[in-house]
Amino acid sequence: MTEFDAFLDKMQVTRADHLLVIAAFCNRIGLTETIDRVVPTEMEVSVGTIIQGMILDTLSGRSPLYRLVEFFKHQDTEALLGKDVACTSFNDTTVGRAMDAVFDAGAEKVFSEVAFNASCKFLLDTRHVHFDTTSVNVWGEYEQSASDSDTLHITYGYSKDHRPDLKQFLIKMLCVGRNIPILGRCEDGNASDKSINNAVLSRISKHMAKYGLQPGAFVYIADSAIVTRDNLEMIGDNLFLTRLPFSYNEAGRVVSEAVAENNWEKIGTLNETPTTAKRPPAIYSVAEKTVTLYQQPYRALVIHSTAHDKRRLKRIGREIKASETTLTKLIAQETKQEFYCRPDAESSASCLNESDTELHSIAASVEEKVHYTRGRPPKNRPQKVAYIRYIIKAKIQEKTEQIERKRKEAGCFVLLTNIPRQGDMAETGAELLQAYKEQNGIERNFSFLKDPLIVNDLFLKKPERIEALGAVLLMALMIWNLIEHTLRLHIKESGGTLPGWDNKQTRRPTTFMMSTKFLGIQIVRIAGICRLAETLTDTQQQYMAALGLSETDLLRCRQSAPGKIPRE
Repeated sequence: MTEFDAFLDKMQVTRADHLLVIAAFCNRIGLTETIDRVVPTEMEVSVGTIIQGMILDTLSGRSPLYRLVEFFKHQDTEALLGKDVACTSFNDTTVGRAMDAVFDAGAEKVFSEVAFNASCKFLLDTRHVHFDTTSVNVWGEYEQSASDSDTLHITYGYSKDHRPDLKQFLIKMLCVGRNIPILGRCEDGNASDKSINNAVLSRISKHMAKYGLQPGAFVYIADSAIVTRDNLEMIGDNLFLTRLPFSYNEAGRVVSEAVAENNWEKIGTLNETPTTAKRPPAIYSVAEKTVTLYQQPYRALVIHSTAHDKRRLKRIGREIKASETTLTKLIAQETKQEFYCRPDAESSASCLNESDTELHSIAASVEEKVHYTRGRPPKNRPQKVAYIRYIIKAKIQEKTEQIERKRKEAGCFVLLTNIPRQGDMAETGAELLQAYKEQNGIERNFSFLKDPLIVNDLFLKKPERIEALGAVLLMALMIWNLIEHTLRLHIKESGGTLPGWDNKQTRRPTTFMMSTKFLGIQIVRIAGICRLAETLTDTQQQYMAALGLSETDLLRCRQSAPGKIPRE
């Protein structure tokens, strides 16, 4: 064997892609150290290291977590985990023990400690706190505990994915900075959003106090499930913002009043993404009202959008058709009659004119119908009239103003809040609408957490491990969104752009966009010394600068001098 062949035998080349960035952010928030502090064990490989490995695999391109050994067989663990760990350390037994340890320590507690540590490292906007839940479907049988047990119950419930045939569990999430989770856990598959909201509200003041926020210093934003007597009482001194469902009569009342008064404040468009001819931007207007729920007054913002609610428009379409059908049948019945005298016909026509509906009216009139004698009419003389009867002619007319009002009401929804109109925490209608629209950020998080490769191929038959897995997925989501937050904060502060899709400059970079820019990055390791196989491209350097990272941050191991190949 030549000296060069021996040199090649000592060389190890692994492909890392964007995982070096993920690992750098895990290191930045002290992920491993925080978990090891909260979940101390005597395992040879710490729980924090195992969890970071699971997060890296989750964010590697969504490969199934049950192939961790195979995944790390082709990775440089020292660069990604900060220590040289054998791939066999990620076998099913070790990973299972780590997840059991997370459950024993409290999955929610573990995640909240990691999230709190992350919030101390990043500048996050905690003024608006968003909350929501989603269901995650699973297949197969699961070990069930007693109904009064605190263990997660994987069972049938209301499926938000419209799969009532599958068992499920719920994931709840509390986010700041639009979509960065700071609190979350798994809930029973048949738990009610209303009861979950109540439980969160009962402790949100204590939790937010960790972030230096007292009641009244932040706004709790959630969907309409929060609107119950118990939840509104539980809110106490906390501020909230939600959507008032139309199951409350007050919602319909203020919408009707706002449309009738037609005194709207124009807000304009709030879209952040480019629009097209097929997808024009929604234009918003607001009218402020007051509603009373359970003897308590609240601010009610009637929001009108040009992007009408399709379901409500379809319902109104059915109402219009039903109204027209009713009058058509009535007209058919009345117009087939012949009257002997005009007064009788006019009386019937008058009744028909009064038989209008909310959306249509009838325009009826009386006409003569002449009946002639039988036989051929004489030449040069009019045909002889036998007798005259009277009939009704009628047509349906739309009540244009009422129909337009109905359609405009269909484009309205109501925001309910106790945020003051004046003072330190005061917000205008436009600001409240913008804050509520940011709830879409947490909705997008759910698609990340419901990937079937992540959950359904795990064969985790113990609910305890499903609950621990929920904490791992929330950590992965938090890191993914922190990267996007960092990129966009850099754009906002610098006023610049980053290379986006098709090399076009963008002001809205995403983590996925970043991941595509780092495809093909390789690590070369020789005798414990490592470096990147190639110099970072200009695009990669721009993303590194936006993320506040250096090449040293990517390689947490001994490095050779740039451009030199080490020799024995």
